[in-house]
Amino acid sequence: MAITFDMADPEARARGLDVAASAVRRGDLVVLPTDTAYGVGCDAFSPRGIERLLAAKGRGRDLPVPVLIGMPQTLQGLGYGLSQAALKLAEAFWPGSLTLVVEHQPTLAWELGSAGRVQIRMPLHPVAIELLRVTGPMAVTAANRAGAPVPTSLADAEAQLGDAVSVYLDGGPSLDLPPSTIVDVTGPVPRLLRAGAVGTDLIREVCPELDAPD
Repeated sequence: MAITFDMADPEARARGLDVAASAVRRGDLVVLPTDTAYGVGCDAFSPRGIERLLAAKGRGRDLPVPVLIGMPQTLQGLGYGLSQAALKLAEAFWPGSLTLVVEHQPTLAWELGSAGRVQIRMPLHPVAIELLRVTGPMAVTAANRAGAPVPTSLADAEAQLGDAVSVYLDGGPSLDLPPSTIVDVTGPVPRLLRAGAVGTDLIREVCPELDAPD
């Protein structure tokens, strides 16, 4: 039976973060608010959690699962051979709606469906950041069934995922922003993979060499 916590209530918030962190450590799923929409996630290093996440979403491993972090410094521990562009973009836009595709450390034991690369972001939402600073990196994707609308409220997420999730953290309605912008920084020139909440012009102010469609 899933448990829901109202994160606007200070007492419920503290209890909810504690219960959610315990669920993540067990390999269970948690729904949490982010700056773009509600996400569903698990411990990024838990094979059991990843299996449950994919089953709840109703999708396979063909789409790599992104990773959310609670501190910019965590990027250094997860990414391998990080370029100056990667570091500058993280400094400029994190926390925020920019996802970076990096080579991950070869020693990391995770099964995110990616071959040597990982999508990493630090979200701009206090609840998400508080949880991530306790749990460490989480594999998080939109809290919807594959092909269904992305949820912008907790009720939307609950209606789609139900008891596949152990803990729901209610942060109120999301801002319904565009999805995060995705930039691949694994090559010699940063490459825009998806336009989103962070505008291309803003990214070019930090990385003028950005390879992006006109």
